[in-house]
Amino acid sequence: MAWNVLFLCTGNSARSIMAEALLNHRGAGRFRAFSAGSHPKGQVHPLALETLEHAHIPAEGSRSKSWDEFAAPDAPRMDFVFTVCGNAANEVCPRWPGGPTTAHWGVDDPAAAGGSREEQVHAFERAMRELDARITLFTRLPLDSLEKGALQESLAQIGQLATNEPQ
Repeated sequence: MAWNVLFLCTGNSARSIMAEALLNHRGAGRFRAFSAGSHPKGQVHPLALETLEHAHIPAEGSRSKSWDEFAAPDAPRMDFVFTVCGNAANEVCPRWPGGPTTAHWGVDDPAAAGGSREEQVHAFERAMRELDARITLFTRLPLDSLEKGALQESLAQIGQLATNEPQ
């Protein structure tokens, strides 16, 4: 059985797209990841795709889409829903069928990074490292045997993980 995981962000153009690709790659068939946004930009940020490509993480078929797709009756039933940006965490989310376990894993928005191309690339790489570290910890959890309270606590702790890298 594969666990279904939805990563949410406001624009669904960078962080949630990278998280989806990372979990689908790192999850080794144990997870099926999806991503969506409350106000999708309609296109994936080119640096998100470039960052994934440089890390050899497949991202074919990535697209910016609304979270409404996943609240529809015929949508895959989610086991987990993670918000990866502050805005989506504070918005009123749709009611997800099946009552998935939720957590907030906030990551700074690399698409909002200004400066030179090098500084922008660094912001995307930093976001991906942070997401990858959290996803790696998540994939190591004994999901079949953890009691719901312990699982929720573990997911919250993963969300507090810092990269300890200077900005």
